[in-house]
Amino acid sequence: MQGSHEHHDAVVIGAGFAGLAAARELVEAGLSVRVLEARNRVGGRALTRHLPDGTLLELGGQWIGPNQELVSALVEHHGLATYPTPREGDPVVDLDGERRTAPPEEVDALLDEIDLLALQVLPERPWDAPEARAWDQQTFASWLVGTAYSETTLRYVARLISGGLLASAAGESSLLETLFYVASGGGVQALLAYEGGAQERRIVGGAQTLAERMAAALPPGVLRPGAPVTTVEYNASGARVSTTAHAYSADRVIVAVPPTLAARIRYDPPLPGLNDGALQRTPAGSALKVHAVYPTPFWRESGLSGVSTSASGVLTETVDNTPPGSPRAVLTGFVYGEESVLLRAHEPGERRRIVLSRLGDLFGAPALHPDDYVEFDWSDEEWTRGCFSGHLVPGTTVTFGPALRTPVEVVHWAGTETATRWNGYFDGALSSGRRAATEVREALGS
Repeated sequence: MQGSHEHHDAVVIGAGFAGLAAARELVEAGLSVRVLEARNRVGGRALTRHLPDGTLLELGGQWIGPNQELVSALVEHHGLATYPTPREGDPVVDLDGERRTAPPEEVDALLDEIDLLALQVLPERPWDAPEARAWDQQTFASWLVGTAYSETTLRYVARLISGGLLASAAGESSLLETLFYVASGGGVQALLAYEGGAQERRIVGGAQTLAERMAAALPPGVLRPGAPVTTVEYNASGARVSTTAHAYSADRVIVAVPPTLAARIRYDPPLPGLNDGALQRTPAGSALKVHAVYPTPFWRESGLSGVSTSASGVLTETVDNTPPGSPRAVLTGFVYGEESVLLRAHEPGERRRIVLSRLGDLFGAPALHPDDYVEFDWSDEEWTRGCFSGHLVPGTTVTFGPALRTPVEVVHWAGTETATRWNGYFDGALSSGRRAATEVREALGS
């Protein structure tokens, strides 16, 4: 490629966990690498904020679990520590006004059915499952309706699985895509649990700290923040990657941003129909994360853990998000799918009132009057446009799914959406970056 003022073995687009993992692997292989990041920070969908008094809020991804080996190893490698999610007290399970401390047996039975189906799905090739086409052509919602469980149980499970895991409504993902996600995380219990599950621990100092350590470990000059990529020109021999200010030539390119953003880059020549179609059919999830900050964790005085799950109401789940030694207590709520879309239609003051009213229903009158209230909507973020992750729309996992990871000439794909293990999590992002880096190393004979 001609006309670029820099040439590298590889250019990585995006400095989230996937892009940073890819860059690390390539640098360690002795390759020349440039990482281009649109934002002026690293971490992608991990964003840690400190209030003036030092209270820590995680505005994006925050948890790691015991079977997430890649992220756990990086935490140790970079000298960081973790702490368990607070579990003191009883959870609240709200089934349309019936309060319990655990779901009823029929909820567990339905979750077991989902796990049994997921065992038939190989995460590396979900389109090869015995019933792949039939499962892909029905939504998770329509499959639930065909079971024999109560309406409340169906709604509760739909919110837990489609909302809490895929950040969508049950009608927005196919049964196959849902089962793939469950299989990639080792089953429903591993995905939903705190102790022993995917929400077991948090990183001291916040998840973004790990991304910052990863970036700091790269050689000086490798990372270029504030460099949004506009165009990727490519052929069989190399590529030219243009930002709003500069251009770079490379032998290989790794696109490590969410599919909805990858689709907005201009490719010359245009991507093949299958690859472009896969990106366009993987919209970002829809979730709002809200934090209510209180002088003390008052819910513990009532014997409650701060964890709740609900079959109805604006909040699908809540959690005690108070770090050890925090100046104040943090109760975090999650709004998913249709509820998040409807909530966005209200003005900020009304959104706050609706959320706090629900927290009051769950945890009592003290929840109505926080010191601070912070909400964060990743759909408003120019360089994210949704959260937690994206998922193929119904009817497309079988046809377009393979193209999410298939290289196009010298262009490779990374990001948690392309992961086959722990899809949607930090660990999935890291594995996808390492896989893409391996593809590049092998192509370059390194």
